[in-house]
Amino acid sequence: MSKKKTVALISLGCPKNQVDAELMLAKLQNDFTPVGSADGADLAIVNTCGFIDDAKREAIEAILTCGELKKAGRLGKLLVTGCLAERYRNEVLEELPEIDGIIGLGRNGDIADVCRSLFAGRHVCDFPSKYDLPLSGDRVLSTPPHFAYLKIAEGCSNNCTYCAIPSIRGKMRSRPIEDLTAEAEALAAQGVKELVVIAQDVTKYGVDLYHKLMLPALLDALCKVDGIEWIRLLYCYPDCLTDELIDTIARQEKICNYIDLPLQHADADILKRMHRTGDEQSLLALIRKLRARIPGVVIRTTFITGFPGETEAQFETLSRFVNEARFDRLGCFAYSPEEGTPAAAMDGQLPDEIKRRRSDVIMQQQYEIFQQKQQSRVGNVFRVLVDGFDEDDLLYLGRTYMDCAEIDSQVILSTEEELLPGQFVNVKITGVCDYDLVGDVLPNGE
Repeated sequence: MSKKKTVALISLGCPKNQVDAELMLAKLQNDFTPVGSADGADLAIVNTCGFIDDAKREAIEAILTCGELKKAGRLGKLLVTGCLAERYRNEVLEELPEIDGIIGLGRNGDIADVCRSLFAGRHVCDFPSKYDLPLSGDRVLSTPPHFAYLKIAEGCSNNCTYCAIPSIRGKMRSRPIEDLTAEAEALAAQGVKELVVIAQDVTKYGVDLYHKLMLPALLDALCKVDGIEWIRLLYCYPDCLTDELIDTIARQEKICNYIDLPLQHADADILKRMHRTGDEQSLLALIRKLRARIPGVVIRTTFITGFPGETEAQFETLSRFVNEARFDRLGCFAYSPEEGTPAAAMDGQLPDEIKRRRSDVIMQQQYEIFQQKQQSRVGNVFRVLVDGFDEDDLLYLGRTYMDCAEIDSQVILSTEEELLPGQFVNVKITGVCDYDLVGDVLPNGE
């Protein structure tokens, strides 16, 4: 019996892309042996992100690194898939001759056949409809065993003028509630304690499939799954944060009181040109409503500075909004013009240094707010999910409901007891270390 070929799958970018990679790994495992490094592998698959400039650079660097391994005889074949491949198929082929194959998202379901073709000596270049991308199936989790992403929809129909996701991934298409609850049950049976519910816009879940907003109904169904203890939502757009959804989050104990609310700006004119709604006052009213109706809610947001035509006065509106809203978590990014998007063709493109300076100002404002909020938590007791043990610093790390894995801060745990990943403990917060909280693990029952 011949030995299986080894394959290293390098997945970049967002959790949605990570789920795609996990689906591909499951399809590969019967015929190939997954390995953790491209160095020495028979095949490397780079599952790329192609959303913004930094992500594109990271993807190209990963491909080039694998190309160098090929030249040195330390890697067999190189295959490129994911968003960069889907978006820039011709450019990738022209600029990166070291690759042996490139496929679009619609070919992910046939990944094992594609790989076998490469080893048969064929160069593969195939871009079927992006709507052929598998949305469900067996997965090989790449997250720690106690948490997993649950992708409830693919694509996006919001058509924000700065965003290339609809052109890359297509229109929004939701998965049926029964499929999602079955997947959640399977994940719980594997030991998953925290489900991170993901889509480009989770609040619009079900509109395409059921012709109405169905996220509250989905959440009620997921909360019935035994073994799942935390459910977290990424990402909630403000337009469809309905009273029903807010009440569901507040009512269901398993749903983390954590709202990731990508607002992007607070100036009405900028938001309109982004093809988004709202203004400073309406968004402040929404934030006040969330805080009044969801106990202890943590609100995370993202902003874009330097959108085409953004004046100093409009930037000051954003700056004032950040100070008044006092978000718990915030990321701010300098505007990146994306080819083929309406915003990239708009008048008033700003110099990079202005965009970056404005982003830095917002992040400095937020740092001070964040530190004040962290200090206010000293002395309080929180339920913490243990993520694992840091071998370098010799300490346990965990997260409260306020912190999403791989995005937010952590809790440094002080204890004499052995803790297990996926275990829940009560922790009294004793201090703040840079971005992280520090706390003592309390005995059982306290």
